[in-house]
Amino acid sequence: MTNTRCGHWPTTISAELLTTQGVRLSDPQAVGDTLYWLETRPQEKGRSVIVCAQGGDLLPAPHSIRTRIQEYGGTPYLATHAGIFYVLDADQRIYVYEPSTKTSRALTAEGAWRYADFCVDPQRNRLLAVREDCSRDSHNPRSDIIALDLDSLQLDVLVSGADFYSNPRLSPNGQQLSFLRWDHPNMPWDNTECVLADLNSQGSIVRSQVIAGGSGESVFQPQWSPAGELLFVSDRSNWWNIYRWNDTGAEAICTLDAEFATPQWVFGMSTYGFLSATTLFCCFSQAGVWQVGLIDVEHKTLQPIETPLRDISSLWCRPGSESAQGRAWFLGATATQGAQLWHYHAGTCAPLNENRFALDSRYLSQAQAITFPTRDGEVAHGFFYTPTNANHSVAPDELPPLLVMCHGGPTGATETSLNLKIQFWTSRGFAVLDVNYRGSTGYGRQYRDRLKHYWGITDVIDVCSGVDYLVAQQRIDKDKVAIRGSSAGGYTVLAALTFSDTFKAGASLYGIGDLEALARDTHKFEAHYLDSLVGEYPAEQATYRARSPIHHIDQLNCPVIFLQGLQDKVVPPAQAEAMVTALQQKGIMAHYITFEEEGHGFRQAHNIQRALNEELAFYLTLFGET
Repeated sequence: MTNTRCGHWPTTISAELLTTQGVRLSDPQAVGDTLYWLETRPQEKGRSVIVCAQGGDLLPAPHSIRTRIQEYGGTPYLATHAGIFYVLDADQRIYVYEPSTKTSRALTAEGAWRYADFCVDPQRNRLLAVREDCSRDSHNPRSDIIALDLDSLQLDVLVSGADFYSNPRLSPNGQQLSFLRWDHPNMPWDNTECVLADLNSQGSIVRSQVIAGGSGESVFQPQWSPAGELLFVSDRSNWWNIYRWNDTGAEAICTLDAEFATPQWVFGMSTYGFLSATTLFCCFSQAGVWQVGLIDVEHKTLQPIETPLRDISSLWCRPGSESAQGRAWFLGATATQGAQLWHYHAGTCAPLNENRFALDSRYLSQAQAITFPTRDGEVAHGFFYTPTNANHSVAPDELPPLLVMCHGGPTGATETSLNLKIQFWTSRGFAVLDVNYRGSTGYGRQYRDRLKHYWGITDVIDVCSGVDYLVAQQRIDKDKVAIRGSSAGGYTVLAALTFSDTFKAGASLYGIGDLEALARDTHKFEAHYLDSLVGEYPAEQATYRARSPIHHIDQLNCPVIFLQGLQDKVVPPAQAEAMVTALQQKGIMAHYITFEEEGHGFRQAHNIQRALNEELAFYLTLFGET
């Protein structure tokens, strides 16, 4: 084992590895014994394709399956016995693929509409979906729940009036419809309403009632059991727990200091499903680590299932009979293996296939959960990764450089499963602190709400406090501390660089430098997000200006690298350009790397590789290691 200086350790975990092995799987669904899933492929310019386990790709290149509804999108298809309904990225129309003939046909007209969250109404032979109508106002599109007759292709608006809708789901007998709705300025993790509507024989709503949600309550994934009972997840107890609706109200079927939901950034998110009328297969998070388990609905008991999993998503269940419980498929990741398809049946969880690729665990840094005191007297959470490489170690006279990571959202969370973007750094000799600052999910609503009205203050305190904690333990070099983040995490980066002297450098990936510009120029879904994070605009314009790094360049005295997609509609390039110009006028190093075909997040292989390699070279130059 050698003592090459930290940051220069040779490693096989390259930027190229992240993309060649970086096919992203999502959204497994089964019809009978036929399994489908979605693959997003960086090597094909981010093309997404539905894959059949028995037959391969459903559509040839260059066709890509993706919905751009609410900009973030979500699950873009639904597999059924009647066919596979999907949204084609090129025109955002709904198509149906018929496996028997291997052909597709369009179901909706061309136009400025986007669709997601499909539900089949077999009794009336129609497809329900959430539709975003951009034809009148692309900046403030109208949201509806629509019904599409699969014979005549006539499209009718079934539900309208609220700013947002999701999760339209029919009861097994077809007589009731449940769905979620919310209005500005709320986000779905703030306040949502779960509506239960009665339908007539034609499928029109004749009456409806709000059965859960409202002020101070977030509802997630209403879903019908095979027996016709409606379940949903609510955070009314501080934790996102599962409830069942009946004539006397809602009753908890599992009470636990754990999260059975995640922030609903996209459509189609799922954390539980029915194996039978009385048994749920579910995933839940405790202290930032995800687990799976079985819930007996009648006895209200949870039985955790022992697995090596650290992160679980895209859960989908197929119910069976009471004597033969059904099956579940989901995306699961461990500390040493990235996300792959897993299968549950008869008490056992296992990956469907052998590892797509194997890495030597001696080169992988394991997450250490830490809870640390904050500068304002509270606590925050995170995961610390030490430099790890089988052939190299930190020299006795050296402490490693630290890279602090800020997740996006800011309503989101970091996980502990294998993340090659973290191992890219740790295998080279960097230490990494991945922070779940106050405002993150996974620790209850009170922790999540702690960022309200204090974005740019509380999160900054937390990332700085994490550094304080590690410096006090003499685990990192306090003179070689950098911070990186994307989107909302990029704002925390710029705010921390501007309003503290903790960091020596930073990387902002499509981050926010001007909160006013974001409040004035963003898409509908997040148009009022800052009302709760900062304050109402323009009434509290002074607060926006006080927390915007662009207005305090005189306080920013360290180099920054900006990585920006030029097609980004969530955080437009003008944000980064304004910061770069201001820093350069001040004489501070500001690298601006742009990607012409990318939007909010990088999907193409060569762009992902270039971004990481540019960032690595930037840090090594600044830390005098070239």
